[in-house]
Amino acid sequence: MPGSADIGHDEHTIIELKVITMATESVLHPSLIVPVGHVEPVPRRIRGMIGGRVVFDTRRALYVWEWQAYPQFSIPVEDLVDGVLHDDKHTEQLGAGPAHRHTLRVGPEVRAGSAWVWGDGAPRALQDTVRFEWEALDSWFEEDEPVFVHPRSPYSRVDALRSGSSVRVELDGVVLAEAPDCVKLFETGLPTRYYLDRTTVDWTRLRHSDTVTRCPYKGTTSSYWSFDSGTASHEDIAWTYDFPTIHANRIAGLTAFYNEHVALYVDGFLLPKPADPVQVVSD
Repeated sequence: MPGSADIGHDEHTIIELKVITMATESVLHPSLIVPVGHVEPVPRRIRGMIGGRVVFDTRRALYVWEWQAYPQFSIPVEDLVDGVLHDDKHTEQLGAGPAHRHTLRVGPEVRAGSAWVWGDGAPRALQDTVRFEWEALDSWFEEDEPVFVHPRSPYSRVDALRSGSSVRVELDGVVLAEAPDCVKLFETGLPTRYYLDRTTVDWTRLRHSDTVTRCPYKGTTSSYWSFDSGTASHEDIAWTYDFPTIHANRIAGLTAFYNEHVALYVDGFLLPKPADPVQVVSD
């Protein structure tokens, strides 16, 4: 019957497509496309604090890309607390143009050379705004939520998706993990990361590390692990977020390995190693 023939053909096609998909797990990812010098308005209230004192509180901040990976906030001078900026009489060419270096003085706190006021030659929208060294401030807030490391780019996103793909991790011929499924984390500008249930990891092979990293999209890592083979030490090849941000809550308590440094098999196929990405955020 025609219907039976159609069903048989469809089943064959499904099986064939599954094999093709399994064999071609992509190691490609979207590029970072925002050009250096690009400026956009920030629609959120932005605040910065030092020593418990407010340095600025603005609804007129700008995103400025001094490099492609992520933006910085630039704050109108008028929205700073009076008297916190002190001119260092030094001009330097930054990513988006020339800027005048300033020292921050907030109560007893002094942060030397940590603020840059954009000058003539910078994009017009940036002139008379200030870009701070991120670490110079004790805390940053978007609305009432803290922001870590750098602003979240409006052109980047993180998606954590459950997947039935099996994953096996090997290094120097040793199996470090073997999982029947995973959570795939897709982050703009970075390779796909494969997060595995902890019960699928061979912890007898791994050594705990004191390394801690922070990511504005995923939060603060809970643990890193290293691997010592008979011939080499491989530092910080795996990590876990026990309490990730709400945007990445599906990876909570799971463990991922750097694709760049281990042999990663997805559905039985060895993935080519991606080129080392620019480590603009922690993984």
